[in-house]
Amino acid sequence: MARAELFQKDLPEVERVFYYESEEDDPIQTKEQERKEKVGLPEGYQFIPRNPFKRLYGSVLYRGFKVFARYYAKSYLHMKVVGREKLKKAKGTGYVVYANHTNPYHDAFSPALVADRRIFTIVSPVNLKIPGIGKYLPYIGALPLGSSKDEKIAFNEAVDKRLAQKNCLVIYPEAHVWPYYTGIRKFPAGDKSFKYAVRNNLPIFTMTTTYQKSKVVGQARPDMTVYIDGPFYPDKKLSDEENRAKLAEEAYNSMVKMSKHSSYEYFKYIKKAEKK
Repeated sequence: MARAELFQKDLPEVERVFYYESEEDDPIQTKEQERKEKVGLPEGYQFIPRNPFKRLYGSVLYRGFKVFARYYAKSYLHMKVVGREKLKKAKGTGYVVYANHTNPYHDAFSPALVADRRIFTIVSPVNLKIPGIGKYLPYIGALPLGSSKDEKIAFNEAVDKRLAQKNCLVIYPEAHVWPYYTGIRKFPAGDKSFKYAVRNNLPIFTMTTTYQKSKVVGQARPDMTVYIDGPFYPDKKLSDEENRAKLAEEAYNSMVKMSKHSSYEYFKYIKKAEKK
């Protein structure tokens, strides 16, 4: 099924079922995802552009992106946010947001509307190959993961610099998009993605997207409500490893708790072992 059909049309109920073997399965397969093992970063890729004109271009593009995102969220997603005021507790410092991954369009737009500052989002390099929009993603805050030693060093330096600039770093620890999923999946990388907050001694928040039956007559696609929770802080008495585990558990439990606000299951997920 094409990505656009899945997210932009009301599908008949028989087409809204996904049978999976593990939580790391991908309900949506694209040509880019199928060859993601082979996709790397362009040679000499700059995580933070040094060219002042590129930085200016990125700033202008990001503002336009927010304008479009605001329109998209209101008119199409029917999105509302609960708990946004909690982010004010991180005044004067950067922070990291962990979110569930249930809609690629919403997941690209909503953090920019929810956060009270500019966002930077960790993504797979394969996203830079998405036709049309891929080449623009770095300008609006995408930070693609590197694979070589030098790329990993440059990536981590860029992440730390953006956080030091008091920005918001966005991470989707579930890794794979499960359309309209109302639960929370285990994090495939465990607590590794929590190292950024730990080593910079910064708070984290959770952003959990939930789904409710649409109030639009005749529309099957659900409306969405986004819940913000936190902040959760590293404990100076704990080691880095212990803090990563602590924050991962707190984030997971928070997202599970907030996911209970979903009241409508538009897309069903059934484990193959349980299929009858």
